Amino acid sequence: MAVLSWKHHTVIQALMARGPLLEDEFRKIYADVTGKNHSANQKDFNDFTLKINKELSFVQMELRCCRNQNDGRVCYGLVNNIADEQSKLGTKYSIPQIALFKGIVEAIVQDEAAHGCISTITALNIRLENQVQLAAGSQSQDSPPEIPAAIRNFSMSQKDRTIDELIRDKWLSQTTDGDVALGFRSYLDLRSLFHNMGIPPCEVCNESGVNAKVCPTEGCNVRIHEYCLRKKLQRKKDKIVCSSCGINWPFAAPKSEPVEEEEDEQPTQTQMQTQTQTQQPSSSGSKRKRYRFSVDVEPDSASVRRSTRFSTRRR
Repeated sequence: MAVLSWKHHTVIQALMARGPLLEDEFRKIYADVTGKNHSANQKDFNDFTLKINKELSFVQMELRCCRNQNDGRVCYGLVNNIADEQSKLGTKYSIPQIALFKGIVEAIVQDEAAHGCISTITALNIRLENQVQLAAGSQSQDSPPEIPAAIRNFSMSQKDRTIDELIRDKWLSQTTDGDVALGFRSYLDLRSLFHNMGIPPCEVCNESGVNAKVCPTEGCNVRIHEYCLRKKLQRKKDKIVCSSCGINWPFAAPKSEPVEEEEDEQPTQTQMQTQTQTQQPSSSGSKRKRYRFSVDVEPDSASVRRSTRFSTRRR
């Protein structure tokens, strides 16, 4: 059994104290602790993380690496690999807050267009009662489940503050258009959930295509992350053909959003499981755009889409 040194403990403690970190931040901590340049010693870096994961596996935890699908940046974090009742006791969120987060996640990942976000109005109008009914499931088929008073009385302003808190904690994030998207902490922790929900994987990296480009052919389920498309175009310098339907994949790389190139020996998220088993800090809740509205909007209303414009104000 491998024995961790003070250097391994320092890195683990840094992740526990700060939460998930962007790749540059994590590698800087590694370089400061070990005195090694990660670019020149990629094998040492991989061995270092592998040793940590061998020890963490005894407590069903993992040092995981993944890409934030919102901007393609790599992040590292500690995740719990068991979702049992005991692990749920460690959360600081209340039952209505958890129900709201689940509803937002479901609304985002079930979008067939794979926009990777929903409008703030849609997020605020998610019915928490639906989450209780889903959780009850087969337990009460004869009679409808009883809705807890905490969920019935959860106000719109409480939902708004909860979204702010989830953004600060990096479970959610906010797009430049003011929409609500998943934070990189969700991409780290919820990978198995996305797989179980049947989210089509990216054709290039094989990770769930929550925020991805969808093949324009009707009925074709092929998805590719925007950063994967950009890298593929850079390598092939030609059109990309869909592997399923055979049409040319339309794509124009944004001029103002360059994607950080992945190092040749940089382990992918899938490789981290076998070899080495943070999104930039989210905007403060006080700076999040607020939408003014005077009528309730159905959560699944087709009128509430990313392209819809609302008057906004900043706090």
